[in-house]
Amino acid sequence: MIIKRIALTGWRNYEWETVEFSPETNVIAGQNAQGKTNLLEAVYLLSCGKSFRTRFDKELIGFDYSAADILADIHSHGRDQTVNIQLKNGAPKRILVNGVRKTAGELAETFNVVLFCPDDLNIIKEGAASRRRLLDNAISQIRPRYAEILSDFNRYYENKTRILKDWREKPALLDTLDEFSEGICRTSAQLIRYRAAFTERLGKEAAPIHSEFSGSGEELAIEYRTVSSVKDPMAPVKDIYYEICEHQERHRQAEIDSAQCLTGAHKDDLEIRINGRNARMFASQGQTRTAALSIKLAEREIFLAETGEYPVLLLDDVLSELDEKRQTFVLNSIGGGQTLISCCEDADISSRTGGRVLMVKDGRIH
Repeated sequence: MIIKRIALTGWRNYEWETVEFSPETNVIAGQNAQGKTNLLEAVYLLSCGKSFRTRFDKELIGFDYSAADILADIHSHGRDQTVNIQLKNGAPKRILVNGVRKTAGELAETFNVVLFCPDDLNIIKEGAASRRRLLDNAISQIRPRYAEILSDFNRYYENKTRILKDWREKPALLDTLDEFSEGICRTSAQLIRYRAAFTERLGKEAAPIHSEFSGSGEELAIEYRTVSSVKDPMAPVKDIYYEICEHQERHRQAEIDSAQCLTGAHKDDLEIRINGRNARMFASQGQTRTAALSIKLAEREIFLAETGEYPVLLLDDVLSELDEKRQTFVLNSIGGGQTLISCCEDADISSRTGGRVLMVKDGRIH
């Protein structure tokens, strides 16, 4: 799949701009704070209806505007399609695909991207939240139902957390605690099953990529970690649900005493090992960056297997963070699909890719 052209109005620092993309490699060059990442962010929004930089849609609207609009022509699933996302202060987001209203979760049925930004280079060393975010962003695109379940889980979690923090001032709140606990157990069981299945595929795809990438045949392994009472995260959802409920019951009083949710998918993590050793604790900076890149390239292969098409690959100023060997490996691995690469104006990426160069300055693209 490819994005053919995009028009932005009132988006971030773009007053009004339209640009056409090459179906292969596009190098988006310019100095800092000119709008390179803003352009990639708009393309990312077309795949899932949300930003990778902020939770709040109002921050996507330019300072001098009350509304923003993204209009894109894409080619996916064998046909040309149009995606329009409209943002307006004080109003719900409006999403149209070929003129038909859609939810944010339904966008993934039309368009997919894999994003790799500098923060992702630290995904191995960072806390568990960054690795859960990796799973959530990827699975939501290939399994739209997952995004709905995740939204329900977050709602149950936020309500339960509020009860646990406020019940001493309002004891009657405890009467509703079990209702939200059950909701967390039910949605956690579904999320865990999805995450376990995706992690298994991710490990299989990433291992050979990492072995080749490292140049020394290093072995990369990825293992899913969840609630301790869950014996097999690949078991039927009903079995996982009962095991989580058991954990919840054992920890109910501890949750009340500590004012924290101790049971649920918000505790999940990925254990990433290189040559059998925990990468978070023992891997060098070079090893962790190689592993992170391998995982992202593996994600791209999973999308290809799922949809029959490569997703659009967004590389947001990430190559400048890599040494020449890793840059070369990435650039040699992105064939077959469309790629948008942002980089500094003086980078030599364009000469190494042979791609189309788009210069960005003050929210204008040349």
